[in-house]
Amino acid sequence: MNMAYLLFQPFADYDFMRYALCSIVFLALGTAPVGVFLMMRRMSLVGDALGHAILPGAAAGYMLAGLSLPAMSLGGFIAGLLMALLAGLASRFANVREDASFAAFFLTCLALGVVLVSRGGNSVDLLNLLFGSILSVDKPALTLVAIVSSISMLVLAVIYRPLMLESIDPLFLRAVNGKGTLWHIIFLILVVMNLVAGFQALGTLMSVGLMMLPAISARLWQKSMGGILMIAAIIAVLCGYIGLLLSFYIDLPSGPAIILCCGLVYILSLFVGSESGILWRVYKRQRHHVA
Repeated sequence: MNMAYLLFQPFADYDFMRYALCSIVFLALGTAPVGVFLMMRRMSLVGDALGHAILPGAAAGYMLAGLSLPAMSLGGFIAGLLMALLAGLASRFANVREDASFAAFFLTCLALGVVLVSRGGNSVDLLNLLFGSILSVDKPALTLVAIVSSISMLVLAVIYRPLMLESIDPLFLRAVNGKGTLWHIIFLILVVMNLVAGFQALGTLMSVGLMMLPAISARLWQKSMGGILMIAAIIAVLCGYIGLLLSFYIDLPSGPAIILCCGLVYILSLFVGSESGILWRVYKRQRHHVA
């Protein structure tokens, strides 16, 4: 049995593996760039908060329509947007920082979602919502992921410049009437859309991992924004591919296996990343002293 057989045969033999691979590629192309902008805007934990916020909406959709992808996705999308709106209003009209508002709301939403699922379903349903089941992705779910990924890439390409400027110097954008609030709202909608697209495959707890870990790892390898975006997407695709193989051959849960691969890449990048890795920075410092 050669290496090529081990690497490619599962996807050639089984439809569910092909669907899973296609969904992870689409998710990687959509979520990784969004994660890069979250990191650049120092909003990494906001992505985690929104990931938890979609749980009660998805649970409500499940209670009303069962395992219906449109109902659960719509419920999750509404819940995520509602939490983002409430957290923004709380930080604007009360003496509460936005990150603290998100933390308060996401903890409440997580508890509410678990209660709703526990009342209307069972422990298996709760685990599927929390951790997903990428090997059970079907054509409707794959279509949703593909549509969201395409919209994300298109919208990010359109708002790339003002979003970059709003991330680097929001005061300047405000001074020239650059509509920073509008770009911020559009960006939050993209975050929620990608988290909703990923929750069936990776669950509400794991989907943010594919969004943030490749982005953080890519920053340790590259300085330019274009390079970070490209490397983040590549890391996300490769980790998804390797995670699916691990889940197939050694019977690991597919979603956690993918995120674990992303975490291992981050640890590796933390030490050997060519831009900000620990060992690389030590080497450059020693080289500077010798010179």
